[in-house]
Amino acid sequence: MTADFFKHISARTLLLCGLALLGPPPCPTAWAQGVAEPHATDLPPAFVRNMVRAPLVMPAPAVLQTSGAAFALPQNLTVHWDSPPTPLLLRALERLRMRVGLLAGRPIDFTQSPPQPGGLVLNIRTAKDPAFPGPAMQEGYTLDVAPTGITLTAQGPAGVLHGLTSLSQLVRQELDGPVLAQAHIEDTPRFAWRGLMLDTSRHFMPLPDLLRQLDAMEMVKLNVLHIHLSDGAAFRVESKVFPRLHTIGSHGEYYTQEQIRQLVREATDRGIRVVPEFDTPGHSYAMLLAYPRYAANAPLNTTDRAEINRAALDPTNPATSGFVNAVYAEMAALFPDPVFHIGGDEVVAKQWAQSAHIAAYMKQHHVASVAALQADYTRHVASALRLRGKTVMGWDEVQEADIPPDTIIESWRGPAHTAQATAAGHDTVISGPYYLDRLLPASAYYTTDPLDMRKDAAEARAAAQTTGPTPPDALPPPPTSTDKPEDAPLPPLTDAQKTHVLGAETALWAEVVSPDMLDGRVWPRAAALAERFWSAPERCNATTLYPRLAIMADRLDLLGLKAHANTQRMLERLAPGETEATDVLLKAVSPVRNYAHNHEFLQIRHKQTATLQQLGTPADIASPDSFEAETFNAEAQAFIAGHTELRHDLETMLTRWANNDSAFAQAAAHNAGLTPALPASAQLARLARAGLAALGEGHTLNWRENARTALADAKKDIAASASIHVVTNTPQPAGDLIQRIVPGVEVLLDQAIP
Repeated sequence: MTADFFKHISARTLLLCGLALLGPPPCPTAWAQGVAEPHATDLPPAFVRNMVRAPLVMPAPAVLQTSGAAFALPQNLTVHWDSPPTPLLLRALERLRMRVGLLAGRPIDFTQSPPQPGGLVLNIRTAKDPAFPGPAMQEGYTLDVAPTGITLTAQGPAGVLHGLTSLSQLVRQELDGPVLAQAHIEDTPRFAWRGLMLDTSRHFMPLPDLLRQLDAMEMVKLNVLHIHLSDGAAFRVESKVFPRLHTIGSHGEYYTQEQIRQLVREATDRGIRVVPEFDTPGHSYAMLLAYPRYAANAPLNTTDRAEINRAALDPTNPATSGFVNAVYAEMAALFPDPVFHIGGDEVVAKQWAQSAHIAAYMKQHHVASVAALQADYTRHVASALRLRGKTVMGWDEVQEADIPPDTIIESWRGPAHTAQATAAGHDTVISGPYYLDRLLPASAYYTTDPLDMRKDAAEARAAAQTTGPTPPDALPPPPTSTDKPEDAPLPPLTDAQKTHVLGAETALWAEVVSPDMLDGRVWPRAAALAERFWSAPERCNATTLYPRLAIMADRLDLLGLKAHANTQRMLERLAPGETEATDVLLKAVSPVRNYAHNHEFLQIRHKQTATLQQLGTPADIASPDSFEAETFNAEAQAFIAGHTELRHDLETMLTRWANNDSAFAQAAAHNAGLTPALPASAQLARLARAGLAALGEGHTLNWRENARTALADAKKDIAASASIHVVTNTPQPAGDLIQRIVPGVEVLLDQAIP
């Protein structure tokens, strides 16, 4: 790790909260003598100064005791195991060595020979865990780090992996070189299921891209990779039983069976379960393109892109069950995890209800509804999978009729469905509040607890945060026609219901995500959610989230992610030789939210001809989070709270944004791909000039009126994608970009001297 790296961190984090390398407030014993443990209510928003330096371990451990002291990282570390290590644990130790070397900026050697006088020893004590890797694996650990030695005590292999990850996060740079922070950590996860769902059907993600996500998942202690492998768009796994599935249904992009085995092996090495999803009976267009005889409606409509999401299997065809069971049997053999996800979401009722032969079947067999027909299908599929040792998982639609009691429900349509599933005794995984493709900022997801029973809580939080003092209820309300019983506030889950919440997972659907965009769309937001899923609620500190997340973003990139490198490559593709002005703009704005940037989604909603969306635009490069904007907004709040020394920083940032518009316009004149962002660039400049005027710089005759107009225009653009309901019927800003410095400019303007 270089000095430039820490200079980069300081620019993003010290200005955010005046705190480098500090996690959530540790135990009171962790604070330096004479320094009181701070409380968020005692401090200006998101701005903290003169706090003791402590290590950042993320997710926040249950107990982190540290005085902030550190000692020089030795060139050699002797490793002592209390019992012979497995090959898996030895590979984990090698990953630790590589990571520590990258973080330290120099190689470090691990040996098992007797330590030299004064050498450092890492003692690892672990119990055997026959449940590893699986739903019941033991993940707790205790870690003690001191100049006299390091001791890691774990409940099983998973605990060793987590302890080694936390140990790597105790490495930091000082003037005299790399050091290791002294600390005592006691840790265990809040939830057993802490997942990341990646959609590889809509856009294929090459195997190296998936393997890279595993390393990042290990670093933040996520333990389930739910991989969505078939949908209407494509079937992504080689099938030797039904080869047309991958030769035709994949459009030439698929994983070989050996690649799947490699993915599972690499995931297991990192304590990560791989749960596959092959979506049926809806979302089956790709399977039916390969084998149309199983379609509910034939011939298959191949001229309408909207049909990709609608085409369904025919559950009344006796041959369909044999086909699905055979496909699932082959795929299940590739994935050793006991859970197998069958999808089951968004079955379009018309696919079955308007089919004469299916309607006749339902009447003959006294099947009362489409939901009941799907339940029959689910029961049959579950029975066949159970014989192969699998537990079926499905999206919450599958519970709309009677299903096997051991079916795991993935709740995605809101807390009413979580309540329904847990009340019925179904184990449940909550994903609805954590869809990364809604492009909400990390803070909105982070402040939504998995057990939060408010509908669209993350969506409301994002709207309030981005528009500053404007209350959420000032945003356009959803149409009355959308009101349903499930929209009403729900009571908290009972203690009995909570026992059925296995955990939560964040999801990235890839309709508008290319491989170049993958890392930037998942991280660092997934790191924030990893903490929400691992740490107790009282350990999830929103006040320090962004400075900690800025550090994790750099740390994860340093250790192998390509979010920054891929973003730079996309910039260079868009404006070769003239990326600087675009970079300044895109670090101050974000893409529109709640599927407003998914043009095909909106075309289908408006019953228009669906067209394939081209990616690589400025809105595809911009991040849902802006550390620069968060810095500015935090400093603006601190400035009006009395930190007048920040005036120069604020003026510097605002001047850069105000002056950037002319440079961006010049770049756009040479690079047509930048033109959609010209209005966003001009709007950023207007907001920046408003902020400067509020600070007393550049007053014009009507400066206050012009500033209010600029703010109103920016807030209107933000409100246009404040919810999915609003998005459906509201024009979006040009270039699909919204401003992130609105809260800071507004507080400056509110406090400006008339």
